[in-house]
Amino acid sequence: MKYKFLTFIIVCAIISCGSDSVSSDDDEVPVDETVSDITYTASNAVISNPERGFMHTWSVASEGTPLSLVTLQSLMNENVTIILRLYYLDAFKDSDLSTAQLDLIKTDFENLREAGVKCVLRFAYNSNQSDTDAPLNIIESHLDQLKTIFEDHADVIAFVQAGFIGSWGEWHTTTNDLNTTENRTAVLNKLLEAFPESIKIQLRTPGYKQEIFDYTTAIGADVGYGTSDMARVGFHNDCFLASVDDYGTYNDVAIEKSYISKEALFVPTGGETCPPSGIPTASCATADTEMSLLKWTYLNLDYYGPVLNVWRNNSCFTDFQKELGYRLVLKSASLKKEATSNGSFDLNTIIDNVGFAPVYNAKNTFLIFRAVSDGTIYKKVLNFDIRKVVPAIDYDLNESVSLSGIPSGNYQLLLKIEDAHDTLSDRPEYSIQLANTDTWESTEGLNDLQHTLIIN
Repeated sequence: MKYKFLTFIIVCAIISCGSDSVSSDDDEVPVDETVSDITYTASNAVISNPERGFMHTWSVASEGTPLSLVTLQSLMNENVTIILRLYYLDAFKDSDLSTAQLDLIKTDFENLREAGVKCVLRFAYNSNQSDTDAPLNIIESHLDQLKTIFEDHADVIAFVQAGFIGSWGEWHTTTNDLNTTENRTAVLNKLLEAFPESIKIQLRTPGYKQEIFDYTTAIGADVGYGTSDMARVGFHNDCFLASVDDYGTYNDVAIEKSYISKEALFVPTGGETCPPSGIPTASCATADTEMSLLKWTYLNLDYYGPVLNVWRNNSCFTDFQKELGYRLVLKSASLKKEATSNGSFDLNTIIDNVGFAPVYNAKNTFLIFRAVSDGTIYKKVLNFDIRKVVPAIDYDLNESVSLSGIPSGNYQLLLKIEDAHDTLSDRPEYSIQLANTDTWESTEGLNDLQHTLIIN
């Protein structure tokens, strides 16, 4: 009897184990056949996206020669979409700008637009430390003259380096007592007034911004995504990687770099290298670390050559072509296969930014429904703010999109990230290409989500 009872216990144990195994299978999450889970492939190509990357610098003397349209159009062959245009106003230190000078600037903007390029602007009154700059009242008068031109051509102005003060407009060696906080503030305020509020102004050092606005704690998202004066002021460094303090760019190096790193989530950093002093020429690893920390958006191709050649010779120049500024990658999507006419569709995608910096200028983003049958396009605006896709953090783009006005049928889904200015919104050169393989449609500036939706 004792052995029969033991056998019964063993049999029950076996049945119990088998039952647990079946239960485990039943608890597996079933595959949702109504949803397509898509994994996208990242591209390794150098991508020519607007308002970022290596740039050329072209300066011009008073009433000089306009930018060459042919030369601007050739920049795409170098994956260059942005230039620094530096105007020397040396002939107007005590007078109004001439009609010829104003026409030069207008012609440049028109050529930039036709070529599909944008510019970083700077103005200066001399290119020699022994020469003079202009007094404050002349600077303010010139900005009054230029204001309408800036408003009319804001679409092709990426950023503005503050300029005007001192040699090369670099805010030093002034001959008109402009190196006081009061006068620097006056120049910056006039710049902020002269340019549309969508355009950000860059100061030569972090200390200047802290002095002018009387603060030291970096702005956060509550300020950074707004249009206040503080939210419009970033930084440019024209002696990047050149010495321990980048030739006086920093006072307290570690603290001010940390400050820029936080602010550069909202305002741009860019500039150029110059001859190193007291430190070795920056290696690939050093340059990568610094540009990542400070969120560099653009860098001059024309100076300083030996530094750039170190990067070329050590095979990281191409990496920097990819990483300067933003580089947005579609990682995955989970999209319904079918939807109901006049209902809604949930857009669920994950985007990563593998570049050094965010997008700084607002863009308009649309979900495009393109009819498989005849190519008819229906364009639905998204609330998505692309500026919030910051480096190294996955961004979940989850948004419900109304299908009103879209007939039943089969539709390819695409993303369009276009310039916020009506003058450029239909120009694919000014749309953002996501860094994925087999997704970019260059003719229209569209990113294919590789999904077909059936609207019943």
